Amino acid sequence: MLSIFKPAPHKAPVDETHVDPLYRRLRWQIFMGIFFGYAAYYLVRKNFALAMPYLIDQGFSRGDLGFALSGISIAYGISKFIMGSVSDRSNPRVFLPAGLILAAAVMLFMGFVPWATSSIAIMFVLLFLCGWFQGMGWPPCGRTMVHWWSQKERGGVVSVWNCAHNVGGGIPPLLFLLGMAWFNDWHAALYMPAFGAILLAVFAFMTMRDTPQSCGLPPIEEYKNDYPPDYVKESAEQELTAKQIFMQYVLPNKLLWYIALANVFVYLLRYGILDWSPTYLKEVKHFALDKSSWTYFLYEYAGIPGTLLCGWMSDKVFKSNRGATGVFFMVLVTLATVVYWLNPVGNPGIDMACMITIGFLIYGPVMLIGLHALELAPKKAAGTAAGFTGLFGYLGGSVAASAIVGYTVDYFGWDGGFIVMIAGCVLAVILLLLTMFSENKHKAQLAKSA
Repeated sequence: MLSIFKPAPHKAPVDETHVDPLYRRLRWQIFMGIFFGYAAYYLVRKNFALAMPYLIDQGFSRGDLGFALSGISIAYGISKFIMGSVSDRSNPRVFLPAGLILAAAVMLFMGFVPWATSSIAIMFVLLFLCGWFQGMGWPPCGRTMVHWWSQKERGGVVSVWNCAHNVGGGIPPLLFLLGMAWFNDWHAALYMPAFGAILLAVFAFMTMRDTPQSCGLPPIEEYKNDYPPDYVKESAEQELTAKQIFMQYVLPNKLLWYIALANVFVYLLRYGILDWSPTYLKEVKHFALDKSSWTYFLYEYAGIPGTLLCGWMSDKVFKSNRGATGVFFMVLVTLATVVYWLNPVGNPGIDMACMITIGFLIYGPVMLIGLHALELAPKKAAGTAAGFTGLFGYLGGSVAASAIVGYTVDYFGWDGGFIVMIAGCVLAVILLLLTMFSENKHKAQLAKSA
């Protein structure tokens, strides 16, 4: 590991009278850092989809562009897993901004150098690089949250933080419209979001911190008097080796495998709609650029209240049963996708309402799977556990959304593409049902071992 990423050393404990005010101030500050820092990753993650209609006009096929776009998902899935392990032994204050600046640099290159978008192979390689750097975003946020917020308050914090997906994901089409107005250049879809990402990387570095102990504060469990059933301070605060994380806490964990497989199909729908809606709305529903861009924006921002509602329902209605909550939301999102597909041309209001509904519903299950992964591993292994579910979500679901849906549409039309996505919804529901039935048994075992 590069020395620049090493965890910050522990500082001498602060005076007891300063613990509470310092904890309160730093938690707000750090949350702002990880929220806007992670939102910035979404400025340069799926903005390529906005450029795809223009690349199709230049002669590239939908399937080939979907293959190129899958480079981000393939690299991100692997990187999130590997970088999750690295981040568990790194300083998130340095780790997160470094990955963000590198990903933005790739997008600047693609936006300003014509050669970078001259062939599918070149685009795939560059998007693969961008995806690899993207893997440096989620794990340090997960590490930060489990160190600065206790288990009882983590559900609410994670559901609010998860809205960073939508805040960041909804901005690229607006930056694209701004760039088109200023420069009349479709490459603005690539370089305008990159400039914004670099500015937010600086903000994240200024606001984030490593562990409470690196600021002279006690562990969060001690500060909040909120100890997990199996918490032992000496072992819980000890950094783990990569071998310990994988062999003791990740690979043998059956429930983690269930949610990782469910993540494949949740991501298939999430990115199937997100990646292809600009093209689908233009080709099939005859949306103009401004209308499709606003629809894309509303899809993302509808996820904010949807995620918050899902977090509240998971805690209050379903009594922390993440699997049951996921089933409820995935059944509804399946119905909304069917309506979006079957709605006849000439009803743009219904199309926009369906996009908003899908966005409102899909990000809840995405958040729940990430939260569940954090809850199923010790906090020193949180980044790896989250990276494990991300490996499946991106390497399976997002790649399928980019490449398989693209080629299916080329050969079988948009009906074939929607059948693939709806079948994924059904499989996600089945796997989340298995998770739901296994969750009570898992909790009973934890209670018994306490």
